[in-house]
Amino acid sequence: MSNIILTVEEINKLQPLDIVTHPTVRQRFIQIYDTLWGSGEAAYERESNYFNRILADNAKLQKVAHFSIFTAFIDLAVNGLTLEPGTRAQCYLMGRNYCVGVAQDGNKLYEGRLILTVSGYGELVMRIRSGQIRHADNPVLVYEEDNFSFGDNDGRKTVNYTCNFPHKSNHIVACYLKITRPDGSIDYSVMFEEDWERLSDFSARNNRRWDNNTRQWLQQPNELYVSNDGRIDAGFLAAKCIKHAFKTYPNVRLGKATIMESDLDEHQQEINDFYGVGGEAEKPAMPQDPNPAFGNPEDLSAGVTVEADNKTIDDDGTF
Repeated sequence: MSNIILTVEEINKLQPLDIVTHPTVRQRFIQIYDTLWGSGEAAYERESNYFNRILADNAKLQKVAHFSIFTAFIDLAVNGLTLEPGTRAQCYLMGRNYCVGVAQDGNKLYEGRLILTVSGYGELVMRIRSGQIRHADNPVLVYEEDNFSFGDNDGRKTVNYTCNFPHKSNHIVACYLKITRPDGSIDYSVMFEEDWERLSDFSARNNRRWDNNTRQWLQQPNELYVSNDGRIDAGFLAAKCIKHAFKTYPNVRLGKATIMESDLDEHQQEINDFYGVGGEAEKPAMPQDPNPAFGNPEDLSAGVTVEADNKTIDDDGTF
């Protein structure tokens, strides 16, 4: 890989939409993908199309540091995931502000960077592929009319569930995911209503914005927490259940410009030799505030996400 060199200075001179189509970037992506997964050329044609379509539709994302566009794209090859949109999107692009210094007036200086964020479904793919799990069933939503119990007997988790139709209340009280380990043993991940209510509170604090009229902070959680007649959206909850199922599992290999939705506030293992960039470049280390939204540093509420099948993927990040 070392014979394919592109300097940071050369990347910075390119227009945002020209970075992933640059011949050297193309060659680098195909070489990495072929080495790790095979069929690199087909993957490049597919992912470069998805990637540039997202950038073209979001002028705000085009304002990030150019080097972060390069690393986010290369990370698609490193992680072996796809940006194909849909209700089970494996990953998406997110812009975030990172503190890079302090100005003479004492105000913090921020740099916008593009981050490849792995959804719960993408994390599931990576953990199956790494051999950490053999299989995971679809998440099961439990309504208040259903019979449900969860137990843990000396490390052996059990779930007893009976679905009682019809669900007239539309009130979800729990969600669980059944995971089959490589040795055939069973693990369960369970979320209760108080769990996503707590996450909703975190989301509201992370999405707060300053109202100049009232001179106070306004807090509002991701709308999918209340979009189901005031309750959490069912598809959103299912993705959350997958996302939180692996909090205690070992980390999987990630590129330096990639974060898991479930680990937005944690440092990830970095891979320094995939990118083939001449010269040292600042790594996108997490700032003191792990969840600053991308945009105007004075208003940290306007986070950037990419919509998948008309469902916004939440980036509340703190759990």
